[in-house]
Amino acid sequence: MKKIIIYLLFSIIYSINFSEDISQIIYNNCTSCHRPNQIGAFLQLQSYQDVYNNRALIAYVIGGNDEMRHDNPIMPPWPPDREYSTLLDERFLEDDQIQLILDWIDIGAPQGNPELEYPIPEFPDGSTLGEPDLVFEMEESHFVEGNYQDDYRCFVFSLDNEEEIEMSAIEFRPGNREAVHHAIITYIPHGDADYLDNQDNQYGYECYGGFNLNTTTDLIGGYAPGLSSLEYPENIGRTIPANSDIIVQVHYAPLLTDQEDLSSINLFFKEDSIEREIDQYIFDYWEFALPPNQVTTITRNLYIQNDISMVNILPHCHLLGQSWEIYATSMDFNDTIPIIRIPEWDFDWQSFYYPEYLLKIPSGYTITATCTYDNTSNNPNNPNNPPQWVYPGDGTNDEMFFIPIEYLVYQEGDENIYLGTIDDCSIVGDINDDEGLNVLDVVLLVNIILSNSENVCSDLNSDSIINILDIVLLIEIILG
Repeated sequence: MKKIIIYLLFSIIYSINFSEDISQIIYNNCTSCHRPNQIGAFLQLQSYQDVYNNRALIAYVIGGNDEMRHDNPIMPPWPPDREYSTLLDERFLEDDQIQLILDWIDIGAPQGNPELEYPIPEFPDGSTLGEPDLVFEMEESHFVEGNYQDDYRCFVFSLDNEEEIEMSAIEFRPGNREAVHHAIITYIPHGDADYLDNQDNQYGYECYGGFNLNTTTDLIGGYAPGLSSLEYPENIGRTIPANSDIIVQVHYAPLLTDQEDLSSINLFFKEDSIEREIDQYIFDYWEFALPPNQVTTITRNLYIQNDISMVNILPHCHLLGQSWEIYATSMDFNDTIPIIRIPEWDFDWQSFYYPEYLLKIPSGYTITATCTYDNTSNNPNNPNNPPQWVYPGDGTNDEMFFIPIEYLVYQEGDENIYLGTIDDCSIVGDINDDEGLNVLDVVLLVNIILSNSENVCSDLNSDSIINILDIVLLIEIILG
């Protein structure tokens, strides 16, 4: 059977073209960021000509062969190690997708029939979650100077809420996606940030690393390119106290041209009363020092007294950070729960990370977090030249060991609560869920058969068996 499969693959490999085989990969995985007014607008990928002109760069950033990158492709950006744990909304190209693009480039990157090109998706301009209950827009636009420097700014929004708010979701909507790199959101008692806001002669106030406040509250949301806002499952949510303000810290990416941003926040209420309140624990450490010209590793442990269900986690450090690893172990060390590993920390690509399902951490387990810091001249991100002693803090030249963890008190069956959106198979044979049938689906179907795995869209002839007959049928459908 393998010979038949190989013959079928070779019979179609030289028919690879942009319109039928490559366009859907690029448009579904790259164009959301690489288009006007987005974070990747400097390299637009909206047409065959765009992709053709940048084919050498594309081959490099998706290939992962550079020894310095440890075989991790640069694009799409996804810092966590996908072989360590499975997280929600992972950004990556399948190996077969990468190989298909590279094969296409090797044969001259032909366009094919333009009429058969995959349509560019309709990217939403408004909310991705529906009609919000409250909308907060910046009072005035923020000027982002084109000096190719990072700009961190905090903006305060008054909720004017005399009663507490039961929140289902919060969504940050960047006004200028080319300028906004990421954002984090918290709430505080009304007026607690006024003194900072009033001291700055511009709208909002400058902030880096944190919110520069004495008040400590939970992080309740954020934004990063390519990530979707999450609505908490039924009966699960967060309560914002009465008389609160919302603060958003926005990281504006380095730009070469002057630009402006007018972002907004959407707040969604729970339709039914919250039965299970999400809590947050800040797993942090502030008593360390990083000597110059040394690589330092810090490991901290957090003992779990009662069963919990983890909702998300946000490992956070600054420019000296090199890697993170976080896992949970039983008291006898016979069981280990991998949570997240980031082998090459990148301050510019950080986010809240969600397991696909609520992740149970039993009582008696210990969460271990290890962060490695490189305070040598070999670290190109080191803000000090020559390297200096570095201590914990919110400042640009400071460091942090800071891990917010959202969780619930565990209930039986939590392991079965999915945190993402459940999708059905809309097109039978569409293995990669790109809303089209093409050679890539054939390649993926072959891998499914050879690896004896399953896919809801792979049984084309509905005989409850996935085999060579499904491959033949898929090829017949593609060829018309």
